[in-house]
Amino acid sequence: MTRPVANQIRRFRFERDEMTQQELADRIGVTRQTVNAIELGKYSPSLEVAFRIALVFGVPLEEVFEYTGERP
Repeated sequence: MTRPVANQIRRFRFERDEMTQQELADRIGVTRQTVNAIELGKYSPSLEVAFRIALVFGVPLEEVFEYTGERP
């Protein structure tokens, strides 16, 4: 089963001088394991964490995350 939220975290990490998962985790206040799970689509982040990720990359939330589930 695929998660209804896709993300571009890995792409943005590598575009940003190959930022590691640990470096991103430190900047947003979560564990590396949490970043890994979000990146792999195994876990959808809270809205607050999603905004923190977008702020680290300096892009709008919609550029990092995309809702791919059913439309209402």
